[in-house]
Amino acid sequence: MDTLISNVTVVTMNERMDVLFGAYIAIENGKILSITRQPPKEQPATIIDGTGMVAMPGLINCHTHLAATVLRSYLDDLGNLEMLENVLQKEAKMDSRSAKAAALLGIAECLRFGITSVSDLYYYPDATAQAAAEAGIKANIALSAYRFIDENEDFDFETDEQCAELRRVTETWHGYDGGRLRIDAGIYAEYTSNYRLWEALAGYAAEQGLGFQLHLAQSTEEAEGCMDRTGLSPAQLLGCHRLFAVPVTAAGCAALTEEDIALLGKHKATAVALPLADAKSGRASASIRDCVRSGMNVALGTDGAVEAGNLDLFEVMRFAAARQRQESADAAALPAAAALMMATVSGARAQGRADQCGMLKEGMDADVVLVDFTAPHLMPCHNVVNGLVFSAKGGDVAMTMVRGKVLYQNGSFPTIDLKAVVEELTGYAIPRLFSQE
Repeated sequence: MDTLISNVTVVTMNERMDVLFGAYIAIENGKILSITRQPPKEQPATIIDGTGMVAMPGLINCHTHLAATVLRSYLDDLGNLEMLENVLQKEAKMDSRSAKAAALLGIAECLRFGITSVSDLYYYPDATAQAAAEAGIKANIALSAYRFIDENEDFDFETDEQCAELRRVTETWHGYDGGRLRIDAGIYAEYTSNYRLWEALAGYAAEQGLGFQLHLAQSTEEAEGCMDRTGLSPAQLLGCHRLFAVPVTAAGCAALTEEDIALLGKHKATAVALPLADAKSGRASASIRDCVRSGMNVALGTDGAVEAGNLDLFEVMRFAAARQRQESADAAALPAAAALMMATVSGARAQGRADQCGMLKEGMDADVVLVDFTAPHLMPCHNVVNGLVFSAKGGDVAMTMVRGKVLYQNGSFPTIDLKAVVEELTGYAIPRLFSQE
């Protein structure tokens, strides 16, 4: 046995939603060997004392933009259109080197907050993959493809610049380290591209067994604009081009119609709710309960640090539950257990990892987070799941482990040289993006 976490409260998130007190988690070869109420007889190489701690499955952030972390707090008080214009100006100056440094900073933040896997939709996917590979986190990485292809333009998937980049990244990184890294196809959104790109990317995704990430119906303006141009909603238009024939993770989903929700439910698509980022941006948020009732898988995402301010998924869980309760005027509208499930079990399902993580269960990957419940704001604890969702914060995480390997513990990042990352950001990335040239 490699590691034993001893005397810990375990929130399993298994099919029975078991919570075990004073338990022992045995870990071997990156997998959970057993979860028992008595200490195993075999001596472990390492013992982690779990006294006063709650062990939970690693959180799964199903929508973010890691490399955009370099733009945090720069645009917070601008309107959405003005913010987008400024983001595009800065992103135009980004390169792979600055993207990797910013992605490493974002990954460190995720690990600090108990996130063991991310779905990233952005540019420079090779740089983000390098950062994730080095840091040890799990990641589904998608190139945020965008551009309209003219009807008269010769289009070849093999030579098109963005399609060729997706193919190169897939060949290099998809399945890396036993599937720790996965590549998804992706577009930024319906309104930044057209059917020739959608069909080419969806066809490639189906051929290679990839998922597909995009922003979908994030705002009323987006949905109405598509309806004015085409007579269809964004979801209906994309459905006409068989985009939902592959596993889709759609971020936003705030402006879906009843017909859209039924369509996405039929295809078992994932809606990623972004309640905190939406609120900060002055937008409506996805109707979680309606999406669940339709048969959709519903997960949670922070969005990028630009949109949300930070990558704390504990805040997102709490806000998701609170917002649904407020909008429905029903304090039972979204139970804490459902919010936690969206951030764990549903997230694993969205990433195609349901057989690997999202639960603490014998045989699954040892993606384990320890939360320190000795803090004053977490005592007394009458209900552990409620405490995790409504009282805990990312800063209460004491340890984050992926596949049995500790990636964060008590302020230390064993796989990330945080000082070197900060030096790279301040010495290269920030001057590059914020120069006046």
